[in-house]
Amino acid sequence: PVIPCVVSQWSVWSGCAEPCKTTYRVRRRHVIQEPRNRGEACPPLEERAGCVEYWTQQGTECKQSLIPALITTGGFGKARKKRAAADGNERAGYCVEFQLVAITPGCLHSHHSYTHWMQYLREGHTVCVECQHPALDSRSLHCYGDGSGSKKNQLLHWQAVGNPRCKGTWKRIRQLDTCSCPSVHSFLFI
Repeated sequence: PVIPCVVSQWSVWSGCAEPCKTTYRVRRRHVIQEPRNRGEACPPLEERAGCVEYWTQQGTECKQSLIPALITTGGFGKARKKRAAADGNERAGYCVEFQLVAITPGCLHSHHSYTHWMQYLREGHTVCVECQHPALDSRSLHCYGDGSGSKKNQLLHWQAVGNPRCKGTWKRIRQLDTCSCPSVHSFLFI
């Protein structure tokens, strides 16, 4: 008989491959049953997603800036809040609205499940990007790339974490102290 490949569930995501820089995390699954007699082939056994870790392996905070502004889907914020070692001293986050000016075609041509959120990036749309711990710098009380020092209508650069071909420019509209962004156009500073 034809026997298709059977694979396990995905493992949990690993930590970032390297601290203090834009890199990736990995999750894996393994083959439970090899295909036989022309059965359906096995799917990919590894997935990677972009990430940034703000703490060294020795437990000290990373100090360097990341250029340009790095963003990911707003859904990552829930996992980030669970992982963050909250000591009660973190400042509450804020959101910044931007109007997307230019977007590279790479945002639309990625077929990995962890990059589906990039399809909501469209030129002319207004997006909302949340700044929260640990991306929120404790000294400046800002996220890098939030455009707080920019002039009106200045073009600022951003890049999507997880797909280096997805990047573009935007203009800062305003800062919001309370975040009430539509979930589909809600993103997160990394």
